Amino acid sequence: METISKVLFWVANSLLIPDIIILLILFVRSLLLTGSFYNQFITKQKNDKLLDLSIKTLSSETSENLRNNLPKKDNSLYINYLRDLLTHRPDVTYSDFLISNFEGEAEKDIAVSKLLAKLGPVLGLIGTLIAMSPALVGLSSGDISGMAYNMQVVFATTVVGLVVSAVGLVTLQFKQRWYAKETNNLDYVAQVLTQDLQK
Repeated sequence: METISKVLFWVANSLLIPDIIILLILFVRSLLLTGSFYNQFITKQKNDKLLDLSIKTLSSETSENLRNNLPKKDNSLYINYLRDLLTHRPDVTYSDFLISNFEGEAEKDIAVSKLLAKLGPVLGLIGTLIAMSPALVGLSSGDISGMAYNMQVVFATTVVGLVVSAVGLVTLQFKQRWYAKETNNLDYVAQVLTQDLQK
């Protein structure tokens, strides 16, 4: 039993360095996500002001106006799909195909936020539990400096994991709402453009 315990202890301790490295990589990824999310947020605010009214008052006669109002230099996912929908001849099958593709691409974009939200706390907890063991050993043997060092690792992995998770959760909530609205807009535009074909 003692041998098994030692093996488990050795395996757990050997996971600390990989855990910290992965946590640091995820932290850098969360910083990059924060920057791209802010840029996406600003661009979306401008586009919503520009396009929401045009979409609400859309008819088959005014579709040309909406197409001309689309930002020329914006290559965001939504604008690309909206542009494609407006430039292609009205077709129910193609519209359904396009919206399904948009939903798939949106899910792919959201996947990074989901990954950060789920992995952050898990890796933080793993780092916390692994570093706690040597800290308790140091406490029992009277090695206060060793215990203090390990407690620093305990708190650092917990904090970094929670920050990574918070970035993932916040961006996930916003992006899910954005993509739900944009999917609804694309569906509405497709129905308006193809309503004559459905009669």
